[in-house]
Amino acid sequence: MCMILNRNSQIVATEPPKPVQYAISALQRDKKAVFTETGMPGGDIVLAKDSDLPPECFCLQVHEDRLMLTAADALGFVYGLFEISRRFLGVQPFWFWNDQKFIQTDGVTVPQNFTYESKPARVRYRGWFVNDETLISHWKVERRSEMPFVMVFETLLRLGGNLVIPGTGKNGHRYHDLAADMGLIITHHHAEPLGAEMFVQAYPELEPKFSLYPEKFRALWQQAIDRQKNTPTVWNIGFRGQGDKPFWEDDPQYDTPEKRGALISSLIREQYDLVKHSDPHAVCCTNLYGETMELYQQGCLDLPDEVIKIWADNGFGKMVSRRQGNSNPRVKALPPQGDTGAHGLYYHASFYDLQAASHITMLPNSTEFVCEELTNALRHGVDDYWLINCSNVKPHAYLLDYIAQLWQNGTADPEGHCIAYAQAYYGKANALPVAKCLAGYADHAVSYGEHPDDHAGDQFYNHVPRMLITQFLRDRTQPSEDLNWLCDRPALSGQAAWCGEKFREAMQNYEQYLRQCEATAATLTGAARTLFQDTLLMQAQLYTFWAEGGEDVCAALEAGFVGDWKHCFYQAGRAKNAYTAANAAMRNREHGKWIDFYANECQTDVKQSAQLCGYLMSFARTMGEGPHFYEWMREFNDSEADRRVMLILNTDNHPDDDTLWRLMEQHWGQ
Repeated sequence: MCMILNRNSQIVATEPPKPVQYAISALQRDKKAVFTETGMPGGDIVLAKDSDLPPECFCLQVHEDRLMLTAADALGFVYGLFEISRRFLGVQPFWFWNDQKFIQTDGVTVPQNFTYESKPARVRYRGWFVNDETLISHWKVERRSEMPFVMVFETLLRLGGNLVIPGTGKNGHRYHDLAADMGLIITHHHAEPLGAEMFVQAYPELEPKFSLYPEKFRALWQQAIDRQKNTPTVWNIGFRGQGDKPFWEDDPQYDTPEKRGALISSLIREQYDLVKHSDPHAVCCTNLYGETMELYQQGCLDLPDEVIKIWADNGFGKMVSRRQGNSNPRVKALPPQGDTGAHGLYYHASFYDLQAASHITMLPNSTEFVCEELTNALRHGVDDYWLINCSNVKPHAYLLDYIAQLWQNGTADPEGHCIAYAQAYYGKANALPVAKCLAGYADHAVSYGEHPDDHAGDQFYNHVPRMLITQFLRDRTQPSEDLNWLCDRPALSGQAAWCGEKFREAMQNYEQYLRQCEATAATLTGAARTLFQDTLLMQAQLYTFWAEGGEDVCAALEAGFVGDWKHCFYQAGRAKNAYTAANAAMRNREHGKWIDFYANECQTDVKQSAQLCGYLMSFARTMGEGPHFYEWMREFNDSEADRRVMLILNTDNHPDDDTLWRLMEQHWGQ
C-alpha cells in the first residue's frame, strides 16, 4: 500500500521557526502549482525533531499514511521540505529562473517502505555572493523590489546552500534580515569587514585613514557586531581601502609590504578579539584576495589560527591571483599541501573586470575546467567555506547548478550533469541537442591569451572596442595603455589590427555556434523553445553581434589611421548598428515577469558601446567634411547631375549621422 501526496495533504509542524515557516509556505505554493483539486484525502507531511541526526541533515520516511520529516535543526527541515518538492512534485531548484512548466496531476504516490536520509555536505559553509546585481536590483517581480532577492535566497536553499552575502553595498544591508529569516548564514564582502558601514559613507567629510581616525573605525566595527550579534554569521575580518582597492591608496605612508602587513595583521587580530568577546564560538574568515594574498605569501601577514583563509580565483575560474589593470602575476591561489588550517574559496560564476570577463553571459570556460579547479581545491583542503559570485543568477544558472553539486557531493561528472540539467529544464526528448549547445558554448569561445582560462567573455567585445575608440579620439598617435594586458604594441594601429583579427575569429566561431543553436531551437516547441531562446540562443546572438561590432570598430579605425574618414564613418555606423541590435536582442527576450530584466544592463553596458560608436561616427564626419558638412550629403544623396552643379551648398537641413549612414549604406552595403 502506498501513501498519496496531493493538494489535501497537510504540513504539520509545531511552532516552526521563521526559516521553516518560509519553506512550508514555499511547499504549499508548489503543491498548488502541481496538484489539481481532488476530493481524495492526502497523506500528511509531519515534521518532528530528531537530535541524533547530524546538523543540517534530514530523514524522510513513510510511517503509516504520513510522510515523516525529521531533522535536528531548522536548516535540516528546510532542506527536507525542498527535497519533498523536488523529489515528489518535480520542482527544480531553478524553477523560477528557468520558467519551469509543471506537469499537473491530482496526486503522487509514495511507496510504503520509502526512506531517504541526507548526508552532510562536502563543504561546511557554502553559498553565494549576490554581487554586481545591477539587473535584479532594478527589477521587480509582482511589483515587489525584494521579490527577486527572495527567489535568489530560495534557489540557494534548494541547492543546499547555507551562506550568503545578500547583496553589494546598501543591498547587503537592505536584504540582510530577509536572508537570515529564510535560514541563511550571513557573511560579508571583503571590502566591508564585519559588515560595517564604510568609513567614507559614515564620515564623507573626513579622509578615510585609520592612522588619523582609529577610534571612528573601531566604533563602526563595534556597531556592526552589536547589530548582528543575534544573527548566525561567519564574520569576515580584514582591512582594505574604501571600496575594492588597497587601503594604502588612501594612506600612502604605508609604503612597504612589511608596513602594510603589520597594520592589516594588527587590525585583523583586533577585529577577531572584538567578535570573540561578543560570541566566544563565533566563526571568522578573511579574504586572501588581490593585494592581501601577495602580502600573505610574502610572509607579511600574521593571522589567528582559527580564521578561515579564503582563496580566490581570477574571475575566469582559475585559482590564481586576478589580473589588475595590466598586472597579471598569476600567483597560485591555493594553500600549500599539508597546511591543515581552515581554508575556503571565493569563486566567480560571474565577474566584472572591464576587460574580458562575463557578467551577463555564461563563464566562457567549460564545466570540465571548473571541475578540475574546484576538485583540486578540495584536494588542497579547501572545504570549510565556498562563496560563489552568482551576480544576477539567471545568466549563470547552469554553472551555479553544477557548482552546487560539487559543494554537496565533492564530485560531479560534467557531461552527466550537462545532460541531466538539460533534461530537467528542457525535457527528456530535448536533452541531448540542448546539452550539445550547453557544452558548445565554451568550445566556441575565443582565446585571447596563452593560458587555458584566457577566453573572452562579454566585456571583451564591449570594453576593448571602447578602449580603442577612446584612445583614437584622445590621441591616435599613441597606443592605449589600457590594452597592454591584451596586446602591448608600440602603436594604436597595431593594437587595433591585433584586436581585429580576434574579432574576425570570433565572428567565424559564433556564426557556427549561432547556426547550431538556431537548428536546435527549430526542433523545440512550447516552454522548452522559449527557455532556449531566452538563454542559449540569445547568448549566441549576442556574441555574434558583438564580434561583428568589434570587427567593424577596428575596420573604422584602420580607415581613420589613413585619413579615409568616409569609410571610418561608415564602419563605425555598422558597429553602432551591431551593438544596437545586441541590446535589442536582450530586450526582446523580456516577456511576462521578465519585463525590464535587462533595463539596467550597465556593466558590460552594450548601450554604451553603441553610443561610443556614435561618437566615432561624429568625429569621423567632423574630420572628413567639417566645418560646413555638405560634401557627403551631396555625394550620397544628390543625383549625378545635381552634384555637378554648384549654385548653393545645400538646400535642405543637414542629415543627422544615422540618416547620412543610411544613404551610404544604399551605395556601399551588400
